[in-house]
Amino acid sequence: MIQTILTPMFAETDASTEMLEKLGFLTPEIALFVTTCLVMIIGLSSSRSIRDTIPIVSVIGLGVAGFLAYTNQSTIAGAALGGIMPFLKTLIAIVGIPLVLLMSGTVDRDYENAVARGLPFDSIRSNRGEFYAFLLFSLTGLMLCASADDLIWLFLALELTSLPTYVMVSISSGKAKSQEAGIKYFFLGAVGAAIFLYGFAMIYGATGTTVLFAGDGEYSITTAFAADLADGALSPIATLGVILAIIGVCFKIAAVPMHFYTPDVYEGAATPVSAFLAFVPKTAGFVAILLLLSAVGWGFGAEGTSLPEPIRITLWIIAALTMTFGNVLALLQQNIKRVLAYSSVAHSGYMLVGVIAGPGDGGSIASNGLGAVLFYILCYGFMNVGAFAVLACLERSSGDEIETFEDIRGLCETNRVLGWVMVLCSASLLGLPPLLGFWGKLYLFTSGISAGEYALVAILGLNSAIAAFYYLKLIAGPLLDEPGESAKGLRETPYVGRVIAATVSAVSVVALVPFVNVLANAANDAATVTPAQAQTLDGSEAKIESPRSDDDA
Repeated sequence: MIQTILTPMFAETDASTEMLEKLGFLTPEIALFVTTCLVMIIGLSSSRSIRDTIPIVSVIGLGVAGFLAYTNQSTIAGAALGGIMPFLKTLIAIVGIPLVLLMSGTVDRDYENAVARGLPFDSIRSNRGEFYAFLLFSLTGLMLCASADDLIWLFLALELTSLPTYVMVSISSGKAKSQEAGIKYFFLGAVGAAIFLYGFAMIYGATGTTVLFAGDGEYSITTAFAADLADGALSPIATLGVILAIIGVCFKIAAVPMHFYTPDVYEGAATPVSAFLAFVPKTAGFVAILLLLSAVGWGFGAEGTSLPEPIRITLWIIAALTMTFGNVLALLQQNIKRVLAYSSVAHSGYMLVGVIAGPGDGGSIASNGLGAVLFYILCYGFMNVGAFAVLACLERSSGDEIETFEDIRGLCETNRVLGWVMVLCSASLLGLPPLLGFWGKLYLFTSGISAGEYALVAILGLNSAIAAFYYLKLIAGPLLDEPGESAKGLRETPYVGRVIAATVSAVSVVALVPFVNVLANAANDAATVTPAQAQTLDGSEAKIESPRSDDDA
């Protein structure tokens, strides 16, 4: 549609054609940008009834973006993972809707109550429009990550995803610990960005281009890496650049060695924002890793399906340490938000198993690690939002959030809906059959076994057993324990959107089970290497002239 409107405005040149193609597959992001502008304007209205429509407008905008992503099957020219873009954008919109609903009442709660009591409305003091705008900007950045075909684009998209979250953490509550968490998150995020940007610079130095993927016969990082691999191995500069980029992106996915901020930031931020952090930056990080490694290749079309050994070993160590540190440290926590924070670290380690396994032989998702990662992101989005939503839906009489295991004892008795949400989502995070999380973890296991990563799969299994200890506490407390004094003094928040988000998440981990094959096949198709790209990455078509001269090299 956009191409039809804009075609008369451009002369028929290669540049204009390329611009129209770009606009064609950016329609979901354009829809979200328009929604963001509308939300900011609505937030300035002096009428509370109009300001209260902000979450509704945001949900509608995400719905439109998801529909456009689902119907627009455009792909990145030259990308190995041909169908990853429409699948990921649709997934982001679907999971983004309960995240938006969960944000109800996060900011301006006291100010809106004061306005209701007669305080004149001052748009300068109102933060609701800006808060939802930051949220939508972050989701837009996440969609742009899925569209990236250039290192500069990927860097800007990652930063658009992350920068709004620093502000969201800082203003999510009026308490000093939110501002402290925002400062920690910002400075450590800057370190992570500097590391992966330096890695990008080294990749550019090794290849002479920032273009990750290009059309047939065009020079790109993918073809440069393929030529190196056809000659035996990546250059040392290219290898170091990829490793540094991965380590820097580990900040986004909360993986070792960039995981230290996670528990403090999750605890300091308001619970809905913690849920947002556990999904959006993590997904952006994994998208970046998949795009970078698809440029390197997992031995597509050649003997074996392994990454270059230095990169594989780096990822192997990160995955093993991330799983182990996340689960062991979660055992020591009494604060549920810190438990879920370390759980988030551990789940990043689980997904890295699929990354290391690679695309397999192009068959089913049982052997396709990349498809397993995409499917697990979908599963993790719903079950993680549900667990955090329970904490967001309950508060003490003082208005403070609940955070301890004591607060959820006997929850199935005092609040049946929220109690069962916590039970179902925690059981799904554990991987208890037949819930959605079980199938997500099963495909990670099978893909690791298919790739011959038996030691890593054994570590995954051991860590899943360790995680059972704290997940069973989250299940047994609401389901089997009697309500304690702390639990009896709790009340449900007046924001219906939070309860809806919790309910939708819990229903999803059950109701989507009959559709596991459909969803898994969609993820598998999105992560299947296109035949033409497999041939290029095999090296048979890699001998494309570099635009650099020998002196420049």
